[in-house]
Amino acid sequence: MRGVRGAVRDAVDGARMAVGTLTAVPVRVDRVDRAVAGWAMALAPAVGAGLGAAGAAVFAAALLLGAGGPLSAVLALGLLALLTRALHLDGLADLADGLGSGRPAEEALAVMKRSDIGPFGVVALVFAVLVQAAALVRLAETGLWPAAAGLVAAAAAGRLAITAACTPGVPPARPEGLGAFVAGSVPRPAAGAAAAGVLVLAALCGLVHSAGAALALPAAAALGVGAALALLVRARRRLGGITGDVLGALCETASAAALTAAAVLL
Repeated sequence: MRGVRGAVRDAVDGARMAVGTLTAVPVRVDRVDRAVAGWAMALAPAVGAGLGAAGAAVFAAALLLGAGGPLSAVLALGLLALLTRALHLDGLADLADGLGSGRPAEEALAVMKRSDIGPFGVVALVFAVLVQAAALVRLAETGLWPAAAGLVAAAAAGRLAITAACTPGVPPARPEGLGAFVAGSVPRPAAGAAAAGVLVLAALCGLVHSAGAALALPAAAALGVGAALALLVRARRRLGGITGDVLGALCETASAAALTAAAVLL
């Protein structure tokens, strides 16, 4: 019985840490350790789905009020950036600058820790945001629900990439920082359950529209995570492992790729 109570407590504390780490929502986090970190990273896709739902609500409301597709997409993505303190976008920019520098691992990591954003980071940010906005507009041409469902699935897939990067076998690039704290903290069965949850969620969201969408959205989510894992391989080779910036970059990469795939498949 104690084991059950302990697991429940770990899960609750992990959910709080997930919300506090991945969003700007103020949450009281009383306990932070490896067990809690594992739950937090495993629950990241659920937090992503909630963020995606908030963005989808803004997108739908703006469209219904006559704002048009491009402006509605910008407002939705702007809300997501606001709700996450733009941390994932910042991670994408930092990783782009680090990898783009062409320097050895230690020097590249030093570049990533700087507060400024270099040309590679700027290009990566502009490209990622434009791709996501254009994909949302394309999905809206298919229908309001496919666009909303696609955003939810993409946001969940983005955080699933974080979960996957925190499984055993993926080392941290530094001995300190968020990457070192969460590296290897998610057991593979938990990561598998998170992946299954994202695919089921994407399928259910798509099914509201059509059987084709019920197949397309899980496929898009899987392709998004696949793109992020390819970036993870590159980051591990160049930097030696993950950092908080790498996790943020994986999230944005998976989200952008999933939205793009959804726009093509639907």
